[in-house]
Parts: sequence; structure tokens; C-alpha cells
Amino acid sequence: MQTPTSHFETRAVHAGMGGVRELGSHVPPIDLSTTNPLPSVELGGRSYEELAGGQDLGDDRSAVYQRLWQPGVARFETALADLEGAEGAVAFASGMAALSALLIASASAGRPHVVAVRPLYGGTDHVLDTGLLGTEVSWAAAEGVADAIRADTGLVIVESPANPTLELVDLAALARAAGEVPLLVDNTFATPVLQRPLEHGAGLVLHSATKYLGGHGDVMGGIVAGDRSWVERLRQVRALTGGLLHPFAAYLLHRGLRTLPVRVRAQQASAGELAQRLAAHPAVARVHYPGLAGQDPQGLIGRQQAGAGSIIALDLRGGYDAAQRFVEACELVTHAVSLGGVDSLVQHPASLTHRPVAGEAKPAAGVVRLSIGLEHVDDLADDLLQALDAATLAEGDDRVEALEAVELATAADRAAD
Repeated sequence: MQTPTSHFETRAVHAGMGGVRELGSHVPPIDLSTTNPLPSVELGGRSYEELAGGQDLGDDRSAVYQRLWQPGVARFETALADLEGAEGAVAFASGMAALSALLIASASAGRPHVVAVRPLYGGTDHVLDTGLLGTEVSWAAAEGVADAIRADTGLVIVESPANPTLELVDLAALARAAGEVPLLVDNTFATPVLQRPLEHGAGLVLHSATKYLGGHGDVMGGIVAGDRSWVERLRQVRALTGGLLHPFAAYLLHRGLRTLPVRVRAQQASAGELAQRLAAHPAVARVHYPGLAGQDPQGLIGRQQAGAGSIIALDLRGGYDAAQRFVEACELVTHAVSLGGVDSLVQHPASLTHRPVAGEAKPAAGVVRLSIGLEHVDDLADDLLQALDAATLAEGDDRVEALEAVELATAADRAAD
């Protein structure tokens, strides 16, 4: 249930806080109990059965055991469901645990086939491609999804903006193509601040909560939002397989939601400015950022997504060697996987998060991904531009000669275009 206000920022602060004041507290308490006293044998047994079957805790049930229900986790779930406009949400120990629960739930219901649109996060791509969890995948372009659906298709999976090169997909059109099959949207990059997929026809929303929802690089989690039937199925999978979120992690993630709009919009403002500045550097063949001219041909920014976000991908002219020099030359920006935190990160997807992805879907060797944090934009620009200068240098090259060579190549490319 949504908080009684239409303003997203207010909801972000107050969602999931119901009942906290009645406990005599200003912030949600952290309850670390792994087990709970049972008032009677009959109530304990009935509560165990119903919670293990995916039902929510009611006034007539005992919480029994942390694997079945936990108050801090439930607060975080309520808050995220509110922000996504969903009937409910189920939290897990990581984004991949959340995805795994979805695949298990679908396969166990007799629908093991998945239609997926690339590019996707490398872990998602890998678990689908291997069929490790008993599913079978058909890879399809967005316009080919309808033709790829079979009688045993349980999910259509898409990520928009996509990892790592920020392609946008028209979710409403894809939901229509999926028909009766639930459309699962990985909304990690956009967050509910910028995009709420359920409003565009999606059936399920997935987040790696480790990223923007937590926002500080110090907690892992995953969460799925959707309708009551899916929530019940996912709770059952979580109860039986044990992929639960720790109460302290739930506390940190719930706290992260309260500053999410401020962080996302500030990071986005810096990313938009940096995308413009970095595009002018001769070492850059292309900046992938949907806020730049020509990179949103369907007009989805403003219609489906409220802004372009704060992830930037650079395609460097020197390929792998230039990418390696660039990430290793960054000083303020940290070379590390993950994204969405208060500090800026850079990584080389083909070597790391997308290393297990099949060759035809792997990001180009010259692509590096930037997650823009909350540092001052001028400090970030200074660091990234000096790293791009370093990316132009082969061993033993003179800096000026190397830059001039890249500038000449750039001019030749433009003339050819």
C-alpha cells in the first residue's frame, strides 16, 4: 500500500515506516532474532505451514523463524513495492538470488522457457545461457520477442537501460509483444526514481539492491516487485531455498531508499555533463549515454524514463589496450566492479562482469563503463580526461605525438562519415 501522498520524494522518506512510531522509535529497529517464541503448538505449526507456503505474516500467525518472515526485511519490501507501484515485493540476499528464485518459480510451474533480450547483466546472461537452473533460453531482439514465445514460456526478460552500453527498450511495446507472459524488467540502472516498469505493462521488476538502492557500496541484496500471486510464489521459493536477506542488510537498504531520489538526480546531473565533455576527447570513438543527441531514437527519455541516469560507457579507439591504460590511469575514480554508489567507479566489462558472456554478445574490447558518483563534476572530469590522455599512449610514445595521431584519425573518420 502506498503512503498517502503523490510526491515520490516524500514516499521515499516515509515508505515502509508504518508502525515504527508505535514502537516508540524514530528509525526502524534492527531485530536480529533468528527464532521467535511460539504461543502454542497449534499456532506454531499452522504459522510455519502458511509462511513456508508464501503467505504474509498476519495477526493470527507467529513469525516462527527468520527464514520465513522478518520484520526489517518486510519494511524494506513494503517500501520498495510502494516506490515501484507494486502489490508487494520479496527481498533476497543478492540480485542473482532474486533472479534465481524467479527462474525456479517459473520452471517449477511447468514453464521453463525464457525469452531474453540482450544485452543483459553478465551474471543474468550466464545463468540463462548455461541453463543451470533448469531453464531454456531463446535470445531475441525486442522486435522478435512475440515470435520467440512458446507454450512453455514463463518469462520475458529485458534490462533497460541495458548493461553496459545503455540501450533503451520500449517497455510498453515489449509488454504487448509478450502478451500473457510476464515481462520481467531489470530496473537496476534506472531505479524507480527514473523508471517504473509496471506503469508500462511489465509484470515484474528486478533490482540488484546492492547498487543504487543501497547506494554506499556496503550492503548486498536483491528484490523483486510484482503482483500478489508472484510475491507468494517467490516467498515460498525463498523460504525453501534460504536465499534470505539479513536483517541488518534490510535496515541499510531501507535507509538507502530514503535518500535515493536526491542521490540519483545529483549523479545524473554530473553524468550528463561528463558525457558531453568526454565525447570531445579524441581517444573516444563513442560515448554511450541515452541523454546524448541521437541515442534515444524512440523518444523514451521523458516518456518512459524520467532521465538518462548516471552510467556512461566509453568506446575507446585503441580497443583493449586503450581500455586497460584508461582504467589503470584513473586516480579519483576507483577501478572496481559494481555501480550506483556515492563514489565513482570504472570497469572493463568484457574482462569482468561480462567475461562469461558468449562471444557474439560480449561487449567490445574497447568499452569501459563508468558509474558516476557524488564527487564534484570538475574533479571527475579532470581525472577522466587525464586518464583518456593516458589511454592514447602506446609504450614509448611521446604524449603530444600520440594525441596528434589520434586527432588525425578522428578527423579522417569524420570526413569518411
